[in-house]
Amino acid sequence: MLQIIEGLFNGISIGSVLLIAALGLAIVFGLMGVINLAHGELMMLGAYTTFVVQNGFKVLGDPWFNYYIFFALPLAFLVAALTGLLLERGVIRFLYGRPLETLLATWGVSLILQQFVRSVSWLLVISIVVFCGLFFVSWWVLKNRPNWDSIKPRVIAITLPLSLAIATVSGIAINQTEQLALIKPWFSARNVDVTAPKWLRGGLPIGSFQMPYTRIFIIILTILCVVGIYWFLNRSIWGLRIRAVTQNRTMSACLGIPTNRVDALTFALGSGLAGIAGCGISFLGSVGPNTGQNYIVDTFMVVVVGGVGNLLGTIIAALVIGILNYLIGSGTLALILMPIEPLKGLTDILTFFATSSMAKVMIFVLIIAFLQIKPAGLFPQKGRTAEL
Repeated sequence: MLQIIEGLFNGISIGSVLLIAALGLAIVFGLMGVINLAHGELMMLGAYTTFVVQNGFKVLGDPWFNYYIFFALPLAFLVAALTGLLLERGVIRFLYGRPLETLLATWGVSLILQQFVRSVSWLLVISIVVFCGLFFVSWWVLKNRPNWDSIKPRVIAITLPLSLAIATVSGIAINQTEQLALIKPWFSARNVDVTAPKWLRGGLPIGSFQMPYTRIFIIILTILCVVGIYWFLNRSIWGLRIRAVTQNRTMSACLGIPTNRVDALTFALGSGLAGIAGCGISFLGSVGPNTGQNYIVDTFMVVVVGGVGNLLGTIIAALVIGILNYLIGSGTLALILMPIEPLKGLTDILTFFATSSMAKVMIFVLIIAFLQIKPAGLFPQKGRTAEL
C-alpha cells in the first residue's frame, strides 16, 4: 500500500509539473495554432528569474529569505509574459496560418534565448538599450509625419543598420576599457541552484515514506493556476473574447472583438504560465540554459493527448502521463504486478523498461498507439473549429 501511495504521489507531482508547463502551451496552441518551440525557454527564463530574486533576498537575510518565493512567482510571470508579448508582436503575428514557418522561427528564438542566457552581461544589456533607444525613438519621431506610410520602408532600411552599427561600436568601445564587471557574464553556461525557503525543506512523513514539501507546493501551485485560468476564461471579459476567437475568429472580428489584441494577450498569458512553471521546476534540480529542453517534448505530448485547446483534457493527460512515467520508470508497477502469476510476461516487460530513459520510450509507444485510436486526443474539438 505504501508503494502504491508513494508511486501515485510522485506520479501526480511529475504530472503537476507537466500540467503547469502545458497550460500555457495548450492555450496558445488551441487559440492560434502556433507550435511554439520556444516555450521551454520561457520556462527557463522563469527559473532564472527565481534564481535572481533568491540572490537578492539572500542579501536581506532572515526572515525575508523565507518569503522570496512570493515575489519570485509574479516576477517570473511578468518576465516570461513580456518576453512572449515581444515574441508575438515581433515574430509570430507575421506568420499566422503558416505553421512550418512558425515552428522554424520559434525554434530559432529558442536558440537565441539559450545563447542570451549564456552570454548576457552588463555590456550586452547596454548595447541592447542603445540599439532600442536609437531605433525606436527615431521610429516614434518620424511616425507622426503625414507621409509615414510611403517613407516607412526607407526609414527601416536606414535606421535599423545605423542603430545596430552604433550599438556595436559602443559595445566594442566599452569592451576595450577592460571593465571586467561589465564584461563578465551573469550566468554563463554553468547550471545554478535555487535554494528552497526553510518552510519548503523536508517532507511530510507517511510511514517510511516522505512527501517532499517542494512537490506538495508544486501540486498546490498547479491547482491554483488551473483554477485561475478556468476563472479567467469563463468569468472575465477578455476570457470570453478569447473563447469567442477560439471558436470563430472571423465572426468575432465582425462583432468588434480586437482579435490582434486577443492574440497578444493570449500569447502573453501562455508565456507567463510558462514562467510560473519555470519557478516551480527550479526547486526540482539545477537551472541551466538547456532546462527548458528537458520539458518541451513531454509538454507537447500532454497537449496532443489531451486534445488541442481543451483544459480538462490537458489536466487528465498530464496526470496520466506523469503517473505512468513514474510507475514504469521506478519499477513500482512491476513490483505491484509481480505476485500475479498470469501477468508474469507483462511483469518481465515492465522490469526491462524500469529506468527513466526506457520509461519514456514506453510512454512514447503507448501515446503512438493511443493516437492511432483517437488521433485528435481525449477531447477533440467539435463543430466548425475542428474543420478549420
